[in-house]
Amino acid sequence: MITLENLSKTFRSTSGSVVALDDVTLDVPAGVIAGVVGPAGAGKSTLARVLSLRERPDSGIFRLDGLNTGALDERTMRIARSRIGVVPSGESLLGQRTAAGNVALPLEQAGMDGPQRRERVGKVLDLIGLTDKAASYPADLSAGQRQRIAVARALVGDPAVVLADDPTANLDEDGAAGVLAVLDRARAELGATVLVATQDTSVVRRIADDVAVLEHGRLLESGRLLDLVRNPDSVVARAVLPAIDPGARVDYPGVADIVLVGFAAIGALLPEAASRFGTDIAVIGGGVTRIGETPVARFRLGLSGDRTASALAWLEERGGSVRQLARGPHSVAA
Repeated sequence: MITLENLSKTFRSTSGSVVALDDVTLDVPAGVIAGVVGPAGAGKSTLARVLSLRERPDSGIFRLDGLNTGALDERTMRIARSRIGVVPSGESLLGQRTAAGNVALPLEQAGMDGPQRRERVGKVLDLIGLTDKAASYPADLSAGQRQRIAVARALVGDPAVVLADDPTANLDEDGAAGVLAVLDRARAELGATVLVATQDTSVVRRIADDVAVLEHGRLLESGRLLDLVRNPDSVVARAVLPAIDPGARVDYPGVADIVLVGFAAIGALLPEAASRFGTDIAVIGGGVTRIGETPVARFRLGLSGDRTASALAWLEERGGSVRQLARGPHSVAA
């Protein structure tokens, strides 16, 4: 659906040139939620503007559903833009318009007639769970509700792609959860491909299928989220998996870190390995989190017994990502 090939973008400032995107190559398949994560200044907002066709790259290619957007004439560019819904960062609603009026704005600009417009607006307000707020003005809505209305406005034109730039910034937990639920529904019920740019790794952990990590305009890593977290040394794994205290006291002759994915793996593999190989296996650090609906554990294990190497090999054969660690007399060095 979205393909970037060696994309670069530089801006001029009073202090010189600023490289916002530096040779970024990325694929986002159709029908997924992709998170683009990185600190402030990483290039996320610039990437969102390029993908919304509001900004042209200096070099490289952006393909939308196989179409090279850099080769489009003005008419075809307008058509391509209409396939992309944008949720801007920050407050973006018009205060003098009701919730329904804000959602309807893109359809009015496209010249859609009144009855069809009202039907479309009603459907997306139902999708975001705010039908009862149709006649309310932005000042009478919570911050989370206003952002859900902004998402509805991006969805009302039935886009193929939805770009959300830091959609949960400055929202409380309930407001953020409501916005993320709506973006997930956009993918599940409307079939949209959703790309979320954010500094908050918990957003990626909660809704993303794919993830890309940007830093200083460069792509550090990208891929399926559940694949990346299996490697405990990946940037994504370090950001989203439970932390392990590197200085924790260890009183076992063997120590290993393991990543397990899924209910069955977390619940059954360690006890079975212990029983099968006569090995004492204790969880001495780490914990369990969720990647979407999938539980993922990162544990530090203390092991003792003559067949600990066989137990760890067996765990790895069954999908565990295992790394044995060197240790001192009372602590472990990862």
